[in-house]
Amino acid sequence: MNKRTSFSTPDLAVNIGGIRMKNPVITASGTFGYGEEMSELYDLSSLGGIMVKGLSLSPQPGNPPPRICETPAGMLNAIGLQNIGVRVFIEEKLPMLRRWDTRIIANIYGHDCGEYAEVARCLNDAEGVDGIELNISCPNVKKGGMAFGTDPVETRKVVKAVRRACRLPLIVKLSPNVTDITEFARAAEGEGADAISLINTLLGMAIDIHLRKPILANIMGGLSGPAIRPVALRMVYQVARSVKVPLIGMGGIMNAEDAVSFLLAGASAVAIGTANFVDPMTPLKVIHGIRDYMIQYDMTSMQDLIGAL
Repeated sequence: MNKRTSFSTPDLAVNIGGIRMKNPVITASGTFGYGEEMSELYDLSSLGGIMVKGLSLSPQPGNPPPRICETPAGMLNAIGLQNIGVRVFIEEKLPMLRRWDTRIIANIYGHDCGEYAEVARCLNDAEGVDGIELNISCPNVKKGGMAFGTDPVETRKVVKAVRRACRLPLIVKLSPNVTDITEFARAAEGEGADAISLINTLLGMAIDIHLRKPILANIMGGLSGPAIRPVALRMVYQVARSVKVPLIGMGGIMNAEDAVSFLLAGASAVAIGTANFVDPMTPLKVIHGIRDYMIQYDMTSMQDLIGAL
């Protein structure tokens, strides 16, 4: 590749399954809350999109503490999808989020196909919701969650149910805790997914050797952070060659270089998760870094970068 000789600003806009975003950087669900706290630090309109904390049909208390711990090059969490419920979100949080010029993607989950569909139906006509991310891959809830993401038959059933229930762009978030990630990606695409997010956290565990007991009250939790990045990158590369729908890559992205790797591997957008806890300004730094990379290598649009490995 040749270094750029002109100084025009590259176009970072992307289209993720019908969701048009000004740039490819999204905040990952569960790491950004509903955006309130972060809005005190910077203008959320700078982001391509915000994936809000997972929503269920009714409020959920989550798992008992302790439910988070640091690990080498990452962290384990077993929050258990604690949330305020979809109806409270629509009434109390969505009006605030509409103030920002960014795309709002609602992450949802349920205990069965009917619950998933009903949550999607509630959001379908909610003003300000631009898309739905279907969480079928959370490893730290006992009902639903990963059960749908580790059986391709169940994956098809839940995606089909939600697709029937809503008109919004539908993104399916896949679990890495499977043998062949491409099988699940094709199943989701086949039932009407407009895009695919990958990956969710890897199932992990930590032990306090002095107390001789698991550190997490839930025993197991989801591993995230730089430790899982090579796995996530490999899966994005594989899935990009197996489906036609756009991908959102995530898993240990800590800086612009990491993000560019996912884009080169075939992702059309990236989501920043654990890095938000380390440096809340990471999403902005990644946006600027992607732009600088494109200028350096004479790229005028994201199509020059996506899948250019």
